[in-house]
Amino acid sequence: MAQLFVAGLCVLVSIFWFGESLGGVEGLKAHATFLGGSDAVGTNNGACGYSNVLAMGYGTMTAALSAPIFREGKSCGACYKLRCRGSESVGCRSNDGVVVTVTDVCPERSVGGWCDGQPHFRLSEPAFAQIAEPKSGGLVEVDYEKVSCDRRGGMHFLLVGHTHFLQILVHNVGGCGDVAAVSVKGGTGPWIRMSRSWGQLWHTGEVLDGQALSISVTMGDGKVCVSNNFADCMNKIYTHTIDRRNTARGVDAQFLMLQQDGL
Repeated sequence: MAQLFVAGLCVLVSIFWFGESLGGVEGLKAHATFLGGSDAVGTNNGACGYSNVLAMGYGTMTAALSAPIFREGKSCGACYKLRCRGSESVGCRSNDGVVVTVTDVCPERSVGGWCDGQPHFRLSEPAFAQIAEPKSGGLVEVDYEKVSCDRRGGMHFLLVGHTHFLQILVHNVGGCGDVAAVSVKGGTGPWIRMSRSWGQLWHTGEVLDGQALSISVTMGDGKVCVSNNFADCMNKIYTHTIDRRNTARGVDAQFLMLQQDGL
């Protein structure tokens, strides 16, 4: 397999992708409810590891998914387009729908039982209000499909850890939005496959003190992005935020898709 590296760059440009279908099945059916109030503060964190959805740039158009769609956190960061099924008489708005980002899980045995083993979207109230009148009773039928995510500024990485533990939160992922695998390496050492802690938090127990870190992120659609030496020399205890800015704005993402043997 061919190897290609772009030093210090891990960018998926999705400017032209927003809302486009990713080639999956369209018109899948589910129900939708809402939670959290009109300011969306009540839905500002959750089971994906995003501690502050609003501060991290995901905005108020977010959703908690039932287990069949959440897939034990594998869908975190992905985007779905929802359209209300029905007329204005049942509370639906006659528009093109809303695109939401997955930031949480809707647990089973929630109020109403809508998240028990069936496709369901528990939206923030601002997202629900885009497709239906919140005063309609708070429950509507929807058609949904997975679509591409519009993200600006490249992938972001939040590193937390100490000598025997490194945890990385991967967020602001464009394109398919979700992450399937993450590997890191220290200096010129071997690639180390990380384990999913939960949501989009990934960890390893390998000792990486005193080494610059490189990272390889495999998206849910199989595309891989590598950033060499993306973090400087790690101290024994650290909290580090890496913001890989988009230095190739306007370039189609396919030119930055990287493959690495052994990952």
